[in-house]
Amino acid sequence: MKSFSLSLAVVIALAASWGGAQSASHGALILTHANVIDGLGSSVLMNATVVVRDGRIERVTEGSSEASAASSAGAADAEVIDLQGKYLLPGLIDAHVHLGGVRNAEKALRSGVTTARSMGTAHFTDVGLRELGREGAIDSPEILAAGYHVRPTPSSELFIDEPGLADLMAGVRGPDAFRRVTEVNIRHRVDWIKITSTERAGLSETDPRKQTMSEEEIAAVVDEAGRSGIPVAAHAHGDEGARAAVRAGVRSIEHGTYLTTTTLELMKEKGTFLVPTVAVVTDLAAPGGDYDDPFLQVRGRHMLTRLREVVREAHAMQIPIAAATDTGFGPEGVLRLQHEVEELVKCGLSPMEAIRAATATAARLLGVDGRTGTIRSGLEADLIAVERNPLEDIVALQDILLVVHNGKVVVDRTSFALPSSSE
Repeated sequence: MKSFSLSLAVVIALAASWGGAQSASHGALILTHANVIDGLGSSVLMNATVVVRDGRIERVTEGSSEASAASSAGAADAEVIDLQGKYLLPGLIDAHVHLGGVRNAEKALRSGVTTARSMGTAHFTDVGLRELGREGAIDSPEILAAGYHVRPTPSSELFIDEPGLADLMAGVRGPDAFRRVTEVNIRHRVDWIKITSTERAGLSETDPRKQTMSEEEIAAVVDEAGRSGIPVAAHAHGDEGARAAVRAGVRSIEHGTYLTTTTLELMKEKGTFLVPTVAVVTDLAAPGGDYDDPFLQVRGRHMLTRLREVVREAHAMQIPIAAATDTGFGPEGVLRLQHEVEELVKCGLSPMEAIRAATATAARLLGVDGRTGTIRSGLEADLIAVERNPLEDIVALQDILLVVHNGKVVVDRTSFALPSSSE
């Protein structure tokens, strides 16, 4: 997907004028008359009350007496939102984005994404956005940053940030060179390392099937990152590059368009996650959006058929699948995570399984399942609400009426009535 670069200094300057706050709300929030899809079970808890305090879910109970809920929260002046039978779900987790600026991050949050794994930006912009979000300076999803791609031909911006790597401008080759690039990312305090073990699909001059890194080179990256407890994700469309990455111990395969049964079996054995990004291939195949190239449209159409086959097979094999957009939430972008969830349903996942791919399963991939991804007591209050039951019609997930992040109400479209005039 296209990435949007912005220097950290510019990000901070924009944040100062942008305002907003992401830090956990220290008041009480009570959501009444909620039909809760908690991301754990397969049923809906009807007419429930969810009490939030200090940014975390305090309790989820049946029944919706506002008075008793306020009393139990210990805050008679708590903010109360009557959901009037709307469906409450965990905040969405986008496992593969490219956030290049403050406004892009806010757009992602307002779409219902409360956690996002950034898979590559210039100038460590995602690290800066992560820190600004933690400080409450901007409205942003929680961001897990990957910094620069670790690949044979790094972005030229890397050498501007790290001129000590100048000898690698002609290309990164061999395990030691890949360790050096990995170490630079780690020094900038990234949460993930992303490698590209095959070429890209979104450039007409590259072949997405072509392997770009040897198993030894990938293993060196995995080892170097592992010393700091950092997992590795592998961009891989082609089967050979993906298989080498799985053997080397990566945590996830991103895309996986041409995976064979043999590679999927290896992923199953090793517990490797698949992040297929199906919806972005529909963008590739259609005019407009982040891609608008006739050659890529032809490529995208045949890739889409193959990728859907891979997802069906992976699902049948019970390989964990996490949802992601691979978008930057920029001005040309037409994708949202809800479109990927819809694609996963078309590939054979049940609506609940597809929702879990964008919540609980994605949280497990990212290692944040101990604090978000489901609706249960003690977890961070990352929540969304929609009008209709997405288990009956997954498209209902596209119209987000409420977004709560760390207990703060970011979007509230639960009522469209004009306030009543005083007599």
